Amino acid sequence: MSVVYLACLLVSLAGVVLLDLRHRLFLGRDPVAALAVLGVGLVFFLAWDAAGIALGIFFRAETAFMTGIVLAPELPLEEPVFLLFLCELAMVLYTGAVRLLSRRRTA
Repeated sequence: MSVVYLACLLVSLAGVVLLDLRHRLFLGRDPVAALAVLGVGLVFFLAWDAAGIALGIFFRAETAFMTGIVLAPELPLEEPVFLLFLCELAMVLYTGAVRLLSRRRTA
């Protein structure tokens, strides 16, 4: 059992959250709305995963880098953490791009 992949995901998520808070992009701007958006995104992608697993499209590949903890059949512990990271990163990239483009228009 290894926590390498989970640790990498958590460190990456922490880095994006720190960047977000520092520049007040998403969580730093409106935490309540941001947490709601992240929750909806996480639920959506977990439902997508569940559908893919049920249809036999998605499956869990065992590697030495993962914890081996499974939350549901073919759904490793690392998957919700990855999906949360994906949602947070997407929103930070979007809000950052909107901010840069709006500054460019006004300049």
